[in-house]
Amino acid sequence: MYLEIDGNAYPLNREWYYKESVTNKQFGFTYISPNVQPSLLFNAMINPIIPFPIKGVIWYQGENNAIRAYDYCTLFPTMINDWRAKWGYEFPFYWVQLANFMAKDEKPQESTWAELREAQSRTLALPKTGQAVITDIGDADDIHPRNKQDVGMRLALITLNKDYGKKEIVYTGPVFKSMQIEGNKAIIYYKNAANGLLLHNKYGYIEGFTIAGADKQFEWAKAYVDGNTIVVYSDKVSNPTAVRYSWSDNPDVNLFNKEGLPAVPFKTDDWKWITEK
Repeated sequence: MYLEIDGNAYPLNREWYYKESVTNKQFGFTYISPNVQPSLLFNAMINPIIPFPIKGVIWYQGENNAIRAYDYCTLFPTMINDWRAKWGYEFPFYWVQLANFMAKDEKPQESTWAELREAQSRTLALPKTGQAVITDIGDADDIHPRNKQDVGMRLALITLNKDYGKKEIVYTGPVFKSMQIEGNKAIIYYKNAANGLLLHNKYGYIEGFTIAGADKQFEWAKAYVDGNTIVVYSDKVSNPTAVRYSWSDNPDVNLFNKEGLPAVPFKTDDWKWITEK
């Protein structure tokens, strides 16, 4: 290809040079994505519909907040309370926890995505809330995993149980209840596992657990089912003080309840978050 001017041909497949005329830098302009511009999305998309009654909210968001996961412990419930105040009634608010994404960890490490999931779980302290856990159906290479059918199904289970009187429907996977230390082993007790725990592993190994002592150095743990509890240990940790489960960007998940819902990620420690200022 070439550009012809006054009988002269100028090839277009070579390096081009240009001179800046007017640039953003000259006016001190800094581009901010609409997704992070304060108040823009709310004023444009939420505020106009406040006069209309709604049954409830389904919220599928959080990736951009991972770098501020600790703040999300406050930001997320504050937003929910603010919306309810503006509508004037306490409508149901259900959300989707962050999916698994990015590369697998070769060794245990801190994770902003895991912290964001923790912030989401803590928001369940608000009334009329629910969370669909999808750490088993994400895509390591796609921040927007395509399997939305199972996501919708898990949200529907929450709604059927909480809003439509189907109390017999189990709507969440096993939820951490408490931990007991016995020697070099940690015994994990769960809620929402009345019908038993289920492993998707023919050898009976549970994946995704890490364990640490007082030095806060986490190691991959061995774990197995003992009745309705999980026994967690590592030959490298003789005096465990903390256990984490699914604590990574893309955790290995093969622990479910008998209804097929994945165990909820958790941490037993109260050590400082990496996103905590």
